[in-house]
Amino acid sequence: MQIRTDLALEAKELITDSLEGVNTETHLIDKMKITRMKITSQHSANILGKEKGTYITCEFKALTNDFSAADKKLEEIGKEIRSLLPESGNILVIGIGNHNITPDALGPKAASKVLATRHIIGTTAKSLGLDNLRSVCVISPGVLGQTGIETGEFVKGIINNADISCVIAVDSLASRHLKRLGCTVQISDTGISPGAGIGNNRNVLNNSTMGVPVIGIGVPTVVDAATLAADLLSPDDEYAGNAFKNKVISQEKNMIVTPRDIDLLIERSSLLIGMAINIAVQPSLSTEELFALI
Repeated sequence: MQIRTDLALEAKELITDSLEGVNTETHLIDKMKITRMKITSQHSANILGKEKGTYITCEFKALTNDFSAADKKLEEIGKEIRSLLPESGNILVIGIGNHNITPDALGPKAASKVLATRHIIGTTAKSLGLDNLRSVCVISPGVLGQTGIETGEFVKGIINNADISCVIAVDSLASRHLKRLGCTVQISDTGISPGAGIGNNRNVLNNSTMGVPVIGIGVPTVVDAATLAADLLSPDDEYAGNAFKNKVISQEKNMIVTPRDIDLLIERSSLLIGMAINIAVQPSLSTEELFALI
C-alpha cells in the first residue's frame, strides 16, 4: 500500500537507496532540529512524490507540553520563513481550512494571529510609529463547501487586484508517524494543496498556478488510519499483514487519527505559526511589540 505523508522528510525516510539531486543538511538550535532539504532532480522528485524545491522541517518537543510566548522557536522559525521571502512587495497570508473542524482549523486560526498592515499607510502609519511595516494582507476564505468558490480562485483574484508579490499559505498536514503530530513544522517554497492534510485535495497553489511565489507552511495534525496501521505492524508478520489488508484496505474507508488534545495542539500551533510569520515579514519590530499589536 502507499504510505501517506505530506512531509518531504518522511517521504525521504521511506527511501532506502541514495538519491541524486536531494541535498540535506541538519542542525540544532535551542533544542530544535532543523532539516533543510533541497530537491533539484525531477527524477528524485518523482520518486519522493514531492515537487522540486526547498523543504525546511523544524522538529521540537510537543507544543501541548512545551510552549510559551517568549519561546525561542518563534524567532528561529520566523528566520526560516524569511529566507524564502522576496525582499520587497506585498505579502498575502492565507489561512486554508475549515474552522469548524478542529484538525483542519490550523490555517484560519494562524491567519487570525497575523498582523494585516496594507491599510496602515501615510500619516496614520507615521503617527503610530509603524511606517517601516511591510505591506501584508490576510484572508481565511473558508472551504469550497462553505463558499462554492475554490481557494485558488480567491487567491488569484486578490493577486490580480492587490499587486501581491508572494503568498504564504498555512494549512494542516498529515504525517505517517504519531510522534510528529504537534511537534513539527514544514516550510516549503513549492506551494500547498488545500485540504491535503485531511485527504481532500483541491487545486494546488504554487508559482505556476498563481504566477507568484507561494510558500507553504503546515503542522501535521492527523495520521491516515491505514498508514498508521501499516506503520505499527511488523513488516515480517505475514498473518498481521493479511489481517490488516482484509480489515482496513478492503473496506476502503478514508479514516484519519488525531490526538485527543487536538484543541490545545491547534491553539498553540496556530499561535506559533502566526507569530513566526509576523516575525518573518516585520523584522523591524520585536517579538514583544508584535504580541502587543495582535
